[in-house]
Amino acid sequence: MIRFVAIALGLALLFLVLVKLTKELKSANIDWRGVAFACGFVALAFYLRHATGMG
Repeated sequence: MIRFVAIALGLALLFLVLVKLTKELKSANIDWRGVAFACGFVALAFYLRHATGMG
């Protein structure tokens, strides 16, 4: 029973953080091209490590 309460509290906290983060991102002036480039670079690095086994 305590485990269910802990999981419920964790999910509620996660939801609260996501809502606050969403509000902050809507009001912020963010360079989305830079963010997309960084995410693409990381994804490419993981793919190349998986494909070649190096790194």
